[in-house]
Amino acid sequence: MPTKGEQFAGLTVALVTPFRDGAIDEAALRKLVDWHVTQGTHCVSPVGTTGESPTLSHDEHERVIAVVCEQAAGRVKVMAGTGSNSTREAVRLTKFAKKSGADAALLVAPYYNKPTQEGFFLHYKAVADEVDLPIVLYNIPGRTAKNMEPDTIARIGELPSVVAIKESTGSMDQASQILATSNLTVLSGDDSLTLPLLALGGRGVVSVVGNIVPGDVLAMLKAFEAGDLAGARQRHLKLFPLCRDLLGLATNPIPIKGAMKMLSRDTGELRLPMTPLSTGEEQKLASTLRAYGLL
Repeated sequence: MPTKGEQFAGLTVALVTPFRDGAIDEAALRKLVDWHVTQGTHCVSPVGTTGESPTLSHDEHERVIAVVCEQAAGRVKVMAGTGSNSTREAVRLTKFAKKSGADAALLVAPYYNKPTQEGFFLHYKAVADEVDLPIVLYNIPGRTAKNMEPDTIARIGELPSVVAIKESTGSMDQASQILATSNLTVLSGDDSLTLPLLALGGRGVVSVVGNIVPGDVLAMLKAFEAGDLAGARQRHLKLFPLCRDLLGLATNPIPIKGAMKMLSRDTGELRLPMTPLSTGEEQKLASTLRAYGLL
């Protein structure tokens, strides 16, 4: 039986938010969307963790969603980041995403508050009741300080508009339990775990490394779908050092912005409390990019 959210299988790229002199660089953002269209990216996800959503004002958050939806113009799907630790704000942002023409909303589990499992359920139910837009759950306890348990995810997944989950616990056991007990499309939230998750029944990835090599991520996904496990494994092992540095050298999105600056694809500008890579970290990242053939 097909899972809910099949339309979001494949490659979704967690977009960076380009800055220039402290402000959102809208021209660069539009250029990014156009580039992903040419690369064959299936879906782009603005204003998530990689898009530095915590340091955007409410107006900026909405502006990024509006610009990306306008520039996408139906050429690539848009999964807008609309999560918040305030249920009211999550409802407001999701309504805005719907009005802007987004194809789905990516809602991170409420952070800092540390809700009960019932609180998680009621949070998502409130958004689903208020807005008719496909909802993708995002569970990343390393950032939110509280895990959404698989039983809770399965319960939330029974809401008609909840169609998929970005699984970022790093636990194959948790992913397996979600796959066994729900009908949600499961997307990897960690680039280095995409292939293992596909083997369990996952259907794609919300990718950081896709900001620079979407074609290579697509090639891995396509090889797996075609039953070419050796080819998929080869792609995974080539991507792995890049994934390791982009998510391991420093907190995301510091390394990916550093890489995009080295590749002349972004200013590399971050907002405090995010800070640039150290000289040593920059040298290590440059070495990895060279070894991959990007520099």
